[in-house]
Amino acid sequence: MKKRQFLALSGSALLSGLTPSAAFSQAKFPDRPIKVIVPFAPGGDGDIIGRLWVKFAIAHTGANFIVDNKAGAGGAIGAAEASRAKADGYTLLLGTSSTQIINPLASGTATYDAIKDFNLVGMVSINPTCIVVNPSVPANNLKELVNLIKASPGKYAYGSAGPGTITNLTGELFKLQGGKLNVQHVPYKGGGPAMQDLVAGHVPMITPIMSSAVLTQHRAGRARILSVNSDARLKAAPDIPTSVEAGIPDMRVQVFNAVFTPAGVPREVMDFLRATHNKVRNDPAFLLDLEKAGADPFTLADPEKFIADEVVRWTNVIKATQFKTT
Repeated sequence: MKKRQFLALSGSALLSGLTPSAAFSQAKFPDRPIKVIVPFAPGGDGDIIGRLWVKFAIAHTGANFIVDNKAGAGGAIGAAEASRAKADGYTLLLGTSSTQIINPLASGTATYDAIKDFNLVGMVSINPTCIVVNPSVPANNLKELVNLIKASPGKYAYGSAGPGTITNLTGELFKLQGGKLNVQHVPYKGGGPAMQDLVAGHVPMITPIMSSAVLTQHRAGRARILSVNSDARLKAAPDIPTSVEAGIPDMRVQVFNAVFTPAGVPREVMDFLRATHNKVRNDPAFLLDLEKAGADPFTLADPEKFIADEVVRWTNVIKATQFKTT
């Protein structure tokens, strides 16, 4: 704030009997657009969930929320930008398991601290990754795919949303749990571009986060989902088996989406954002749209404990797979 503006505010505050800081805190929030950084390319799971959240946040508040896609480095570019933003509530991050857990654990060059640099507004959803192949691949289930890969080591490759993402780690976990499969990794700048290349036949397999876009391609016959990496089948796709059912019991990858601010946002602004989040999360229409997107609402009572437990689990997986973000 410029000195002249502060002096003017001070004068009006004295006339009203308020301190300058108290008067400043009463300024209405928000009075300009709120940017929601989605650290992945358009069309992927994070983008779909982020846009859903923004749509309902606008509906419940009348405020101007806008999506800003900042893809690259497995979500690290967008997350780093959000961490450096002014802590005034006008920049949010749609954070995921990739940005808040995998990248910080597996990268030696992360420029942000996922714990210290962010405050949690609220957990949005949780959904699994899945194993998807081009229809030309002669495998109708996960067991057939494993046998196919073993019969032709090095012939097949999988695409992910980028190095260091949960989809990349899904592919590496599949290779390990499938019996140290010889499969190459093809990184993309988001789940959307990876799906486009799968449909076009440029990559035979991808390991995306389940989303409405993935389900649409599956139901149209342009892609084939062999399994979902969850404990139970999805409500949105009860016909698709889990990888556990297919004989790989440790092939479980649950991904969270959550809204964060940079650390240090004023309490009254956090109160507004958290109240907005609660309105969105309790909207039946939002919950229905989540289900259509292949996601479940996050319902655990202690999100901090959930994240801490995920850090422990994925630390062990990263060590076992010797996973690196580059």
